Amino acid sequence: MASDETGPPVVHLQVENLQKIFETAGGSLEVLSGADVSLDRGQMLAVTGPSGSGKSTLLYIIGTLDEPSGGRVLVDGEDPFSRDETGLASFRNENVGFIFQDHHLLPQCTVLENVLLPLLAGAGVDADAEQWGCELLDRVGLADRLSHRPAQLSGGERQRVAVCRALINRPSLLLADEPTGNLDRATAEAVGSLLLEIGREQNTALICVTHSQDLARRFPVHCELVDGRLVDAGDLQ
Repeated sequence: MASDETGPPVVHLQVENLQKIFETAGGSLEVLSGADVSLDRGQMLAVTGPSGSGKSTLLYIIGTLDEPSGGRVLVDGEDPFSRDETGLASFRNENVGFIFQDHHLLPQCTVLENVLLPLLAGAGVDADAEQWGCELLDRVGLADRLSHRPAQLSGGERQRVAVCRALINRPSLLLADEPTGNLDRATAEAVGSLLLEIGREQNTALICVTHSQDLARRFPVHCELVDGRLVDAGDLQ
């Protein structure tokens, strides 16, 4: 969703009664059983919960990488799953930025090329886009690493590149799945700070799934996934 002269639009995410059931050899496994989320652009939510509770599944459905078994996801009143496969891919590319635990950088590409990759599925790369990519990398302290390959970077540097790649399309919704899970404590804290700072600067709706209670407590809103539903973490204390 492109910006206009008055600034970024107010994008509203509404997730209603979300359900996800997986069919296994042992029978049906319900992972999500009525999860609800309401988030506007500029708001930030951390989601915690034990392994296998459905945190990543929730994130992938919101980001349209997986389909729900029931309920619906609405962005500004539109259900993206009503689109065909091509339309859904366009929606995802234009509106959603993903940051994963594993950075998923292409080893044969430079840092700048990795950041610009999502643009190849849309309007392509022009001088303005390349300048924006350079600005993002400068913002995260990697202006002197533009031509480096991922193997020449530390783990924290690779994750910072992944953050920039997720932001290159100026997404209205930023989704982070265990973004600090593979990092040492100091680097994890730095990447967590970067994520929150850039989310505020870009006025992005941010949902972060994490096992780190330290990171989750830094978010304005912290929910825990319990029995397939989101519960305010403060209500569990």
